[in-house]
Amino acid sequence: MPKAAPEGLLSAILLSFLSTAGLFYVNLGGAFLSAFVDGIGLSLETAGYITAANKYGAAFGALMAVFSAGRLPWRKIAYTVLIAIIAIDFISMTISNGDALIAIRFLQGSFGGFLVGTGFSVIARTKTPDRVFGMLLIVQYSFGSIGIMFIPGLVQTLGHSAVFWALIIFSSLTLLMVPFLDDYKVTPDKGATASPGRFGGIALAPLIPVLLAIFFFQAANMGVADYVFELGKDKGLTTDLMSTLVGVANWTAIGGAVLVYVFGVRFGRALPLTIGLLISIAGTLAFHWSGSATVYFMANAITGIMWAFLIPYLLGLCTAFDKKGRTASLAGFVSKMGLASGPMIAATLVGEGNFTLIINVAAFGLLFCALAAFSPARKRDHLTHLSTIEKE
Repeated sequence: MPKAAPEGLLSAILLSFLSTAGLFYVNLGGAFLSAFVDGIGLSLETAGYITAANKYGAAFGALMAVFSAGRLPWRKIAYTVLIAIIAIDFISMTISNGDALIAIRFLQGSFGGFLVGTGFSVIARTKTPDRVFGMLLIVQYSFGSIGIMFIPGLVQTLGHSAVFWALIIFSSLTLLMVPFLDDYKVTPDKGATASPGRFGGIALAPLIPVLLAIFFFQAANMGVADYVFELGKDKGLTTDLMSTLVGVANWTAIGGAVLVYVFGVRFGRALPLTIGLLISIAGTLAFHWSGSATVYFMANAITGIMWAFLIPYLLGLCTAFDKKGRTASLAGFVSKMGLASGPMIAATLVGEGNFTLIINVAAFGLLFCALAAFSPARKRDHLTHLSTIEKE
């Protein structure tokens, strides 16, 4: 069977599907959480725990992928896990009990997180992982936007099963794409030597702050995103209006990922991370004025664009520490922990509609992300600059 060119545009798209399928529900944002509220009448708190369980399961699966990266055949993993998550999604649509959904979605998340972590480890073996991560966000926002625009309306007709049909269709498409990907064999890292401050040849001192930055970035963004529809309802916006506004905002967010794919690390990582995070903080704080449909749209658009723009740089920064893909899988684990912890924290804060506190906590999380990421990014930019000079 013919394979796509390993460093080409088509491969970037296929790898993006592979690394999205296990966690596509995240890209549905608040539409996924609201499906349990509007579709089967669960409380905001219970729905928040379901989505959090899904993401904590994904974090567990991504952690397992750290140990399998470079050791187990990724293609066989992809086939097996995709079939498993499709089956679990079929089972999920038959369940309406909150506790049962928490359990089954944790299981689905575990398989999905393992798939995403495996996909990240494969992306790390490409020559330009930042650009591939940029394409990953293009795919996620494109299809996520379609889901956000149509799923809330379908839930009112079909119930919560509508959201699971969306997941099943996406996973099935991905399953058909796997055979066309290159093998992406592991290249031995000659520079990986055991020394103080290293684990398995990986420098820990600069890696840990980056992982913390990823955690706080994902937690802050997801904590707000999961409740974005409920926030709008609290401010008096209608479901139909919000579906349109959030869907269009997600489409505009694709522009952030396109910038990463086009420019890569031409300007380093420290500069775009710093500027982008400051803009993201401003966009998050704008949610305080969601009573205005215009401000609600702008807040969603700004935070969406910055989310799509910044996470590829953070993930790409992690891949620079290890070419086997282990740090990429570890970044996937930390990312999922952040995605799960954001809604979990928000669920404990929301009460009867305490969205102001959720927004403020998210803004502080983004500020901490900026502080943690700046120094490692600047040092890596400096090393890259020196390496370029030596080659010249």
